[in-house]
Amino acid sequence: MKNAMKIQVRCLAIICVMVISLTSCLEKSKNKKTTAISKKEIAKPSIDIHTAVLTGNLKAVKQHIEAGTDINQKEAMSGSTPLMSAATFNKPEIAKVLINANADLSVKNNDGGTALHTAAFFGRIEIVQLLIDAKADKNIRNNYGATARETVMVDYAQMKPIYEMLIQQLQPMGFTLDLNELQKARPVVAMMLQ
Repeated sequence: MKNAMKIQVRCLAIICVMVISLTSCLEKSKNKKTTAISKKEIAKPSIDIHTAVLTGNLKAVKQHIEAGTDINQKEAMSGSTPLMSAATFNKPEIAKVLINANADLSVKNNDGGTALHTAAFFGRIEIVQLLIDAKADKNIRNNYGATARETVMVDYAQMKPIYEMLIQQLQPMGFTLDLNELQKARPVVAMMLQ
């Protein structure tokens, strides 16, 4: 029971850091200018890659990849990568494009979580499967000693208030999370990650 509470508190701390950092991404995009790189003169989109992911702008994400943007770049606050943001905001098409562009699946955010930790925590079955198919390491532990599987092993009733808080805080940025579907997805994700 103590271990479950520790994991719950750690997950809450991780998510709070993500909320703060993702909010800052939207503000940064307003000040970016379009630039051309490489001999092909491929222009980066006017929005940064993190904002492109958050807003579901697949075209801009692809343009960033073509322009040579570092797809593993971490945003400053939480250290989340575009792939982690795709998992948080349930953008499987964008996650697939980033994975196919060789995004590093082992990159950790400031709390030691990977994209697999994030996808598992939010019950994003399709993205979890994409990451498993791409050979993401299921055994990586975050800074609190939890694997991606262990992030969904805590009793749902204990985690529900955290999910409700996240919905409230992230909804203005387009975040959606169906709690009934999440409750069904958590044991499925746990089995997938065995």
